Amino acid sequence: MPADDSSPRRGRPRAFHDKTAQNTVKSLDRAVQVLETLARLGSATLSGLAAEMGESPATLYRVLVTLQARRLTDFDEAAQTWAIGAGAFLIGAAFLRRTSLVETARPTLRALMEATGETANLGIERGDQVLFVAQAETHATIRAFFPPGSLSPLHASGIGKALLARWSEDRLARYLARTPLTPFTPHTLVKPEALAANLETIRSRGYSVDAEEKNTGMRCIAAAVTNALGETVGGISVSGPTSRVDVASIPALAGHVTRAAAELSRAMGAQA
Repeated sequence: MPADDSSPRRGRPRAFHDKTAQNTVKSLDRAVQVLETLARLGSATLSGLAAEMGESPATLYRVLVTLQARRLTDFDEAAQTWAIGAGAFLIGAAFLRRTSLVETARPTLRALMEATGETANLGIERGDQVLFVAQAETHATIRAFFPPGSLSPLHASGIGKALLARWSEDRLARYLARTPLTPFTPHTLVKPEALAANLETIRSRGYSVDAEEKNTGMRCIAAAVTNALGETVGGISVSGPTSRVDVASIPALAGHVTRAAAELSRAMGAQA
């Protein structure tokens, strides 16, 4: 007698040919979109989230409650707002454990922050953006803040430009062909030739400067970090308000940053 197709021993669900299985994937995709939107907004009311995503409140409420059961979202009763939960952080932390870079960088970041008095950051390349993965925050009242998980375009970031400067000409040309250089401030480098010239300067001096190119009133100095194979694995930077990180202070701060990048690179196995 032929085996029953519904048998669980065949390793597939009884409703294998049921097209409703596709809806499960769509529901998962919607749940991920909810998490991404909450991460971007910080927090939102149900109606605000529905308006932002163009979805019905009833649909999003079921998604939010399901995620809440897994601690992926939190609900503030007083404010009536939803936000990312601790469970999402625990899942995201698995990404950081994939590499020793973050753990290896922690003492370097702390020492860099203490030496400069400014916030020290660690970022890696993610697509055409910088993903900030660690930070040692300054004790100063006015400070730059790029929490782990934040993203910034490569062309308007100190770390981003330090990474771009390490790219080959062909790779950089492909990037410029597909990526609009979005202006964030009057200082953003939005012309390919201007960015290319700036990258050449970065290569020659060994560090990059974000001169209010992403946020007005904030300046950043960064350098690339390499590993034992000579590969660029990330970038390290200090960021602060232009009132403290003025033009005159750049050479001294750049010295601290490049030494920190060299120290971290050696810790990652790079040759001196």
